[in-house]
Amino acid sequence: MTNGGVDRSVECTGSINAMIAAYECVHDGWGVAVLVGVPNKDDAFKTHPVNVLNERTLKGTFFGNYKPRSDLPLVVEKYMNKELELEKFVTHEVPFSEINKAFEIMLRGDGLRCVIRMEA
Repeated sequence: MTNGGVDRSVECTGSINAMIAAYECVHDGWGVAVLVGVPNKDDAFKTHPVNVLNERTLKGTFFGNYKPRSDLPLVVEKYMNKELELEKFVTHEVPFSEINKAFEIMLRGDGLRCVIRMEA
């Protein structure tokens, strides 16, 4: 269908199988796979060594090219001006006393974002 593979692939789910598929579907010689999703802590990325030898490129990122010092004030400004809807990304909220629950949710891959509320 793609005559040897795609030029670029981006994986955003955190599924280890999707990550492997994203890498293995890029074209030999110039294909680039970018992994953005965060996998389960016990997952292992396994592919045949020939995929590396065929000059496919694998890149990963946690925050893209986001620069907190310069970009965070812009994000806060957009949020305060109601130009950015962050609430829709919050899937869980826990009080600080239950912070371990937030880590369990994250490690299971059950939530998008978890807000930890500081208790007064």
